Amino acid sequence: MGNDLIISLCLVLVAASATVAVAVREPARQALVLAVLGLTLAALFTVLQAPDVALSQLAVGSVITPLMILLSVRKVRRRGHPGAGDGAGQ
Repeated sequence: MGNDLIISLCLVLVAASATVAVAVREPARQALVLAVLGLTLAALFTVLQAPDVALSQLAVGSVITPLMILLSVRKVRRRGHPGAGDGAGQ
C-alpha cells in the first residue's frame, strides 16, 4: 500500500513537471524545468526498482541535456549580437 502511494506521487510529479516543461516558452527556463523532470523520472525509476535506468536518467536527463540546451542558447544569443565574437567588430 505504501509503495503504491509513492509510485502515484512520483507519477503525479512527473506529469506535472512534463506539463510545465511543455508550457514554458523561454529556453533557459525550459532547460531548468527539464532538469527537474529528469530528477523526477530518476526518482520514479528508483521506486520502480530500476536503479540502472535511474542513474542513466540522472546523468543524461538531469545534467547533460539541460547543459547542452543552455550552452546552445548562449551560443545563439551571442551570434545574434553584431560584433560579439563573430569578428565583425574588429
